Amino acid sequence: MSPEYALDGIFSIKSDVFSFGVVLLEIISGKKNTGFYRSEQASSLLCYAWRLWTDNKLLDLMDETLRDTCIADQFVKCLNIGLLCIQDEPSDRPTMSIVIKMLDSETVNLPTPKQPAFFIRRDQSSSTYSNRPASIIEVTNSLEGR
Repeated sequence: MSPEYALDGIFSIKSDVFSFGVVLLEIISGKKNTGFYRSEQASSLLCYAWRLWTDNKLLDLMDETLRDTCIADQFVKCLNIGLLCIQDEPSDRPTMSIVIKMLDSETVNLPTPKQPAFFIRRDQSSSTYSNRPASIIEVTNSLEGR
């Protein structure tokens, strides 16, 4: 879910680009974005991918099943495109038509992605969560006005 939709309920034409970027990163890594909960590596796949990008350990993100057949330059290109798609600001993300051109082109100079925004999750073991049921909001229906 794009940050603008998650935070403000605004769906933009670049929301689909954000989602595509997440799916692209999931495909090339073989990991789910939400599979990093309570992980020592990162709080999400997006955070992990960005950390590897900044540490210049790009191939560490590669799914093990791709290791023997994947061309490293193509993998790095897909990682770069995925990170461009998950930029925080919709205006910083490419359009889907540009994404297709970037994926299709053999010789393209891709822009360097900016650090994407990450959502910090609360620790599920904290006191804000418990085994008690969620509160129930009572709604009354009255025929008389107040």
